Amino acid sequence: MRPPSPEYLAERRLLTRKLSFWRAASALVALGAILAIGLRFGGAGGSLLGPHIARIRIDGVITDDRPLLKLVKDVAESSASAVILSIDSPGGTTTGAESLYDELRRLAARKPTVAVVDGMAASGAYIAALGADEIVVHGNSLVGSIGVLMQMPNAAKLLDTVGVKVETIKSSPLKASPNPYEPTSPEAKAAMAALIADSYDWFKKLVQERRRMSDAELAAVADGRVFTGRQGAPLKLVDKIGGEREAIAWLESERGVPTGLSIRDWKKPHDFDSFGLLGAAAGWLGHPELARTLLPAAAALSRELDGLTAIWQGSSLD
Repeated sequence: MRPPSPEYLAERRLLTRKLSFWRAASALVALGAILAIGLRFGGAGGSLLGPHIARIRIDGVITDDRPLLKLVKDVAESSASAVILSIDSPGGTTTGAESLYDELRRLAARKPTVAVVDGMAASGAYIAALGADEIVVHGNSLVGSIGVLMQMPNAAKLLDTVGVKVETIKSSPLKASPNPYEPTSPEAKAAMAALIADSYDWFKKLVQERRRMSDAELAAVADGRVFTGRQGAPLKLVDKIGGEREAIAWLESERGVPTGLSIRDWKKPHDFDSFGLLGAAAGWLGHPELARTLLPAAAALSRELDGLTAIWQGSSLD
Protein backbone atom coordinates (compact mmCIF):
# COMPACT_ATOMS: atom_id res chain seq x y z
CA MET A 1 0.00 0.00 0.00
CA ARG A 2 1.43 3.35 -1.06
CA PRO A 3 1.90 5.95 1.72
CA PRO A 4 -0.31 9.10 1.52
CA SER A 5 1.12 11.88 -0.58
CA PRO A 6 2.30 15.11 1.09
CA GLU A 7 -0.53 16.99 -0.64
CA TYR A 8 -3.10 14.61 0.81
CA LEU A 9 -1.67 14.95 4.32
CA ALA A 10 -1.61 18.75 4.04
CA GLU A 11 -5.26 18.79 2.93
CA ARG A 12 -6.25 16.52 5.82
CA ARG A 13 -4.50 18.79 8.31
CA LEU A 14 -6.31 21.81 6.84
CA LEU A 15 -9.68 20.06 7.11
CA THR A 16 -8.92 19.06 10.71
CA ARG A 17 -8.11 22.68 11.61
CA LYS A 18 -11.34 23.92 10.02
CA LEU A 19 -13.37 21.28 11.86
CA SER A 20 -11.72 22.23 15.17
CA PHE A 21 -12.45 25.91 14.52
CA TRP A 22 -16.14 25.34 13.86
CA ARG A 23 -16.45 23.06 16.87
CA ALA A 24 -14.95 25.77 19.07
CA ALA A 25 -17.17 28.41 17.47
CA SER A 26 -20.28 26.29 18.06
CA ALA A 27 -19.28 25.76 21.69
CA LEU A 28 -18.74 29.51 22.12
CA VAL A 29 -22.16 30.32 20.66
CA ALA A 30 -23.79 27.74 22.93
CA LEU A 31 -21.98 29.18 25.94
CA GLY A 32 -23.06 32.66 24.93
CA ALA A 33 -26.68 31.54 24.68
CA ILE A 34 -26.48 29.96 28.14
CA LEU A 35 -24.97 33.13 29.59
CA ALA A 36 -27.61 35.27 27.89
CA ILE A 37 -30.39 33.14 29.34
CA GLY A 38 -28.75 33.33 32.75
CA LEU A 39 -28.50 37.12 32.54
CA ARG A 40 -32.08 37.50 31.44
CA PHE A 41 -33.70 35.08 33.86
CA GLY A 42 -31.15 34.93 36.67
CA GLY A 43 -28.90 37.93 37.01
CA ALA A 44 -31.61 40.29 35.80
CA GLY A 45 -33.91 39.30 38.59
CA GLY A 46 -36.60 36.78 37.87
CA SER A 47 -39.44 35.50 39.98
CA LEU A 48 -37.47 32.47 41.21
CA LEU A 49 -35.35 34.37 43.73
CA GLY A 50 -37.87 34.18 46.55
CA PRO A 51 -38.40 37.02 49.04
CA HIS A 52 -35.67 39.64 48.81
CA ILE A 53 -35.08 43.37 48.50
CA ALA A 54 -34.66 44.36 44.88
CA ARG A 55 -32.14 47.05 44.01
CA ILE A 56 -32.72 49.05 40.83
CA ARG A 57 -29.98 51.40 39.72
CA ILE A 58 -30.93 54.65 38.00
CA ASP A 59 -27.78 56.37 36.77
CA GLY A 60 -26.54 58.42 33.87
CA VAL A 61 -28.74 60.59 31.70
CA ILE A 62 -32.44 59.70 31.84
CA THR A 63 -34.10 59.26 28.47
CA ASP A 64 -37.02 57.22 27.16
CA ASP A 65 -35.35 54.03 28.40
CA ARG A 66 -37.74 51.21 27.56
CA PRO A 67 -35.55 48.42 28.97
CA LEU A 68 -35.47 50.27 32.30
CA LEU A 69 -39.25 50.73 32.27
CA LYS A 70 -39.63 47.02 31.51
CA LEU A 71 -37.29 46.19 34.38
CA VAL A 72 -39.34 48.26 36.84
CA LYS A 73 -42.47 46.49 35.66
CA ASP A 74 -40.81 43.09 36.06
CA VAL A 75 -39.79 43.93 39.63
CA ALA A 76 -43.38 44.91 40.40
CA GLU A 77 -44.52 41.47 39.25
CA SER A 78 -41.73 39.57 41.00
CA SER A 79 -41.36 37.94 44.41
CA ALA A 80 -39.36 40.90 45.76
CA SER A 81 -40.62 42.07 49.14
CA ALA A 82 -39.38 45.66 48.74
CA VAL A 83 -37.38 47.87 46.42
CA ILE A 84 -34.41 50.20 46.77
CA LEU A 85 -33.89 52.74 44.01
CA SER A 86 -30.19 53.56 43.88
CA ILE A 87 -30.02 56.93 42.11
CA ASP A 88 -27.04 58.83 40.75
CA SER A 89 -28.11 60.98 37.82
CA PRO A 90 -28.16 64.65 36.72
CA GLY A 91 -31.56 64.17 35.07
CA GLY A 92 -32.47 64.06 31.40
CA THR A 93 -35.49 64.59 29.18
CA THR A 94 -38.76 65.60 30.76
CA THR A 95 -40.68 62.89 28.91
CA GLY A 96 -38.17 60.24 29.94
CA ALA A 97 -38.37 61.36 33.59
CA GLU A 98 -42.18 61.45 33.45
CA SER A 99 -42.42 57.93 32.03
CA LEU A 100 -40.00 56.61 34.65
CA TYR A 101 -41.88 58.37 37.47
CA ASP A 102 -45.21 56.91 36.35
CA GLU A 103 -43.78 53.39 36.24
CA LEU A 104 -42.14 53.83 39.65
CA ARG A 105 -45.43 54.95 41.16
CA ARG A 106 -47.07 51.80 39.82
CA LEU A 107 -44.22 49.83 41.40
CA ALA A 108 -44.60 51.63 44.75
CA ALA A 109 -48.32 50.85 44.75
CA ARG A 110 -47.42 47.14 44.86
CA LYS A 111 -44.17 47.05 46.86
CA PRO A 112 -42.60 49.32 49.50
CA THR A 113 -40.11 51.50 47.63
CA VAL A 114 -37.36 53.74 48.97
CA ALA A 115 -34.91 55.91 47.01
CA VAL A 116 -31.27 56.16 48.07
CA VAL A 117 -29.40 59.04 46.43
CA ASP A 118 -25.73 58.28 45.98
CA GLY A 119 -24.09 61.14 44.06
CA MET A 120 -27.04 63.20 42.90
CA ALA A 121 -30.71 63.17 42.02
CA ALA A 122 -31.13 66.43 40.14
CA SER A 123 -33.87 67.63 37.82
CA GLY A 124 -35.33 64.58 36.04
CA ALA A 125 -33.58 62.25 38.47
CA TYR A 126 -35.27 64.05 41.36
CA ILE A 127 -38.56 63.41 39.57
CA ALA A 128 -37.64 59.72 39.61
CA ALA A 129 -36.85 59.90 43.32
CA LEU A 130 -40.31 61.36 43.91
CA GLY A 131 -41.69 58.06 42.66
CA ALA A 132 -40.49 56.40 45.88
CA ASP A 133 -42.28 56.58 49.23
CA GLU A 134 -39.13 57.68 51.10
CA ILE A 135 -35.99 59.52 49.97
CA VAL A 136 -32.71 58.88 51.78
CA VAL A 137 -29.60 60.86 50.82
CA HIS A 138 -26.00 61.18 51.87
CA GLY A 139 -25.09 64.48 53.44
CA ASN A 140 -23.10 65.55 50.38
CA SER A 141 -25.50 64.22 47.76
CA LEU A 142 -26.99 66.84 45.44
CA VAL A 143 -30.76 67.07 45.03
CA GLY A 144 -33.24 69.49 43.54
CA SER A 145 -32.56 71.54 40.40
CA ILE A 146 -36.31 71.94 39.95
CA GLY A 147 -36.69 73.44 36.52
CA VAL A 148 -36.89 72.86 32.77
CA LEU A 149 -34.77 74.19 29.93
CA MET A 150 -34.42 74.09 26.19
CA GLN A 151 -31.16 74.95 24.43
CA MET A 152 -30.16 75.11 20.79
CA PRO A 153 -27.34 76.87 18.95
CA ASN A 154 -28.05 79.80 16.64
CA ALA A 155 -25.64 80.13 13.72
CA ALA A 156 -27.40 83.03 11.95
CA LYS A 157 -24.62 85.56 12.61
CA LEU A 158 -21.93 83.07 11.58
CA LEU A 159 -23.73 82.35 8.32
CA ASP A 160 -24.01 86.08 7.61
CA THR A 161 -20.28 86.46 8.22
CA VAL A 162 -19.35 83.73 5.74
CA GLY A 163 -21.99 84.81 3.26
CA VAL A 164 -24.33 81.83 3.46
CA LYS A 165 -28.10 82.28 3.40
CA VAL A 166 -30.51 79.40 4.07
CA GLU A 167 -33.78 79.80 2.22
CA THR A 168 -36.84 78.54 4.09
CA ILE A 169 -40.37 78.01 2.81
CA LYS A 170 -42.90 77.08 5.49
CA SER A 171 -46.63 77.03 6.00
CA SER A 172 -46.76 79.43 8.95
CA PRO A 173 -44.42 81.78 10.85
CA LEU A 174 -43.89 79.47 13.83
CA LYS A 175 -43.32 76.28 11.87
CA ALA A 176 -39.89 74.79 12.71
CA SER A 177 -39.10 77.66 15.07
CA PRO A 178 -36.72 78.39 16.62
CA ASN A 179 -34.45 77.82 13.64
CA PRO A 180 -30.64 77.74 14.07
CA TYR A 181 -30.21 79.37 10.66
CA GLU A 182 -32.06 82.61 11.41
CA PRO A 183 -32.59 84.99 14.34
CA THR A 184 -35.32 83.79 16.68
CA SER A 185 -38.40 85.99 16.46
CA PRO A 186 -40.14 87.31 19.58
CA GLU A 187 -43.16 85.16 18.68
CA ALA A 188 -41.05 82.02 18.52
CA LYS A 189 -39.40 82.85 21.85
CA ALA A 190 -42.83 83.35 23.40
CA ALA A 191 -44.05 80.01 22.06
CA MET A 192 -41.01 78.19 23.46
CA ALA A 193 -41.37 80.00 26.78
CA ALA A 194 -44.97 78.75 27.00
CA LEU A 195 -43.77 75.17 26.57
CA ILE A 196 -41.14 75.63 29.26
CA ALA A 197 -43.65 77.22 31.63
CA ASP A 198 -46.13 74.39 31.20
CA SER A 199 -43.56 71.67 31.97
CA TYR A 200 -42.17 73.74 34.85
CA ASP A 201 -45.63 74.08 36.41
CA TRP A 202 -46.11 70.32 36.11
CA PHE A 203 -42.75 69.72 37.80
CA LYS A 204 -43.52 72.10 40.67
CA LYS A 205 -46.97 70.63 41.29
CA LEU A 206 -45.46 67.16 41.38
CA VAL A 207 -42.90 68.25 43.99
CA GLN A 208 -45.53 70.04 46.05
CA GLU A 209 -47.88 67.07 46.02
CA ARG A 210 -45.32 64.36 46.71
CA ARG A 211 -43.36 66.31 49.34
CA ARG A 212 -46.43 67.88 50.96
CA MET A 213 -45.13 71.43 50.69
CA SER A 214 -46.92 74.71 51.14
CA ASP A 215 -46.67 77.38 48.44
CA ALA A 216 -43.99 79.18 50.44
CA GLU A 217 -41.99 76.00 50.99
CA LEU A 218 -42.15 75.19 47.28
CA ALA A 219 -41.06 78.70 46.30
CA ALA A 220 -37.96 78.34 48.48
CA VAL A 221 -36.67 75.32 46.53
CA ALA A 222 -38.09 75.69 43.01
CA ASP A 223 -35.71 78.26 41.54
CA GLY A 224 -33.47 75.72 39.80
CA ARG A 225 -30.80 75.42 42.49
CA VAL A 226 -29.34 72.17 43.74
CA PHE A 227 -29.02 71.48 47.46
CA THR A 228 -26.85 69.14 49.46
CA GLY A 229 -28.57 66.39 51.36
CA ARG A 230 -28.03 68.29 54.60
CA GLN A 231 -29.67 71.38 53.12
CA GLY A 232 -32.47 69.43 51.48
CA ALA A 233 -33.68 67.61 54.60
CA PRO A 234 -35.04 70.67 56.49
CA LEU A 235 -36.41 72.02 53.21
CA LYS A 236 -38.50 68.82 52.86
CA LEU A 237 -36.85 67.81 49.60
CA VAL A 238 -35.72 64.56 51.24
CA ASP A 239 -36.68 62.55 54.29
CA LYS A 240 -33.45 61.61 56.03
CA ILE A 241 -29.68 61.53 55.83
CA GLY A 242 -28.11 58.12 55.38
CA GLY A 243 -27.65 55.30 52.93
CA GLU A 244 -28.91 51.78 52.29
CA ARG A 245 -28.68 50.84 55.96
CA GLU A 246 -31.12 53.60 56.87
CA ALA A 247 -33.31 52.74 53.88
CA ILE A 248 -33.57 49.10 54.96
CA ALA A 249 -34.30 50.16 58.54
CA TRP A 250 -37.17 52.30 57.25
CA LEU A 251 -38.54 49.43 55.17
CA GLU A 252 -38.47 47.13 58.19
CA SER A 253 -39.86 49.57 60.76
CA GLU A 254 -42.38 51.49 58.67
CA ARG A 255 -43.46 48.99 56.04
CA GLY A 256 -43.14 45.69 57.88
CA VAL A 257 -40.55 44.19 55.54
CA PRO A 258 -38.99 41.08 57.19
CA THR A 259 -35.52 41.55 58.62
CA GLY A 260 -32.50 39.82 57.18
CA LEU A 261 -33.61 39.76 53.55
CA SER A 262 -30.85 39.71 50.99
CA ILE A 263 -30.47 42.55 48.50
CA ARG A 264 -30.45 41.49 44.86
CA ASP A 265 -29.43 43.72 41.97
CA TRP A 266 -31.97 43.74 39.16
CA LYS A 267 -30.38 44.71 35.86
CA LYS A 268 -32.08 45.63 32.65
CA PRO A 269 -31.35 43.37 29.66
CA HIS A 270 -28.25 44.42 27.78
CA ASP A 271 -29.25 46.70 24.93
CA PHE A 272 -26.78 45.23 22.44
CA ASP A 273 -29.37 43.87 20.02
CA SER A 274 -29.26 47.15 18.13
CA PHE A 275 -25.50 46.67 17.69
CA GLY A 276 -25.95 43.46 15.73
CA LEU A 277 -24.21 40.12 16.20
CA LEU A 278 -20.98 41.72 17.40
CA GLY A 279 -22.74 43.62 20.15
CA ALA A 280 -24.81 40.61 21.14
CA ALA A 281 -21.67 38.51 21.47
CA ALA A 282 -20.08 41.16 23.67
CA GLY A 283 -23.15 41.18 25.86
CA TRP A 284 -23.23 37.40 26.11
CA LEU A 285 -19.61 37.27 27.20
CA GLY A 286 -20.22 39.75 29.99
CA HIS A 287 -18.21 42.60 28.47
CA PRO A 288 -20.70 45.45 27.98
CA GLU A 289 -17.93 47.98 27.40
CA LEU A 290 -16.65 45.97 24.43
CA ALA A 291 -19.71 46.80 22.33
CA ARG A 292 -19.43 50.47 23.20
CA THR A 293 -15.74 50.48 22.38
CA LEU A 294 -16.31 48.86 19.01
CA LEU A 295 -19.32 51.02 18.21
CA PRO A 296 -18.75 54.44 19.83
CA ALA A 297 -20.98 56.24 17.36
CA ALA A 298 -23.98 54.08 18.25
CA ALA A 299 -23.34 54.55 21.96
CA ALA A 300 -23.05 58.31 21.55
CA LEU A 301 -26.26 58.43 19.53
CA SER A 302 -28.11 56.58 22.27
CA ARG A 303 -27.18 59.32 24.73
CA GLU A 304 -28.47 62.23 22.67
CA LEU A 305 -31.09 64.48 24.19
CA ASP A 306 -33.87 66.06 22.19
CA GLY A 307 -36.70 68.36 23.21
CA LEU A 308 -37.29 69.76 26.69
CA THR A 309 -34.83 68.64 29.32
CA ALA A 310 -34.79 68.53 33.09
CA ILE A 311 -31.08 68.12 33.70
CA TRP A 312 -28.50 69.74 35.94
CA GLN A 313 -25.56 71.16 33.98
CA GLY A 314 -23.40 72.53 36.76
CA SER A 315 -19.71 71.86 37.17
CA SER A 316 -18.70 68.67 38.92
CA LEU A 317 -17.48 68.78 42.50
CA ASP A 318 -14.14 67.10 43.17
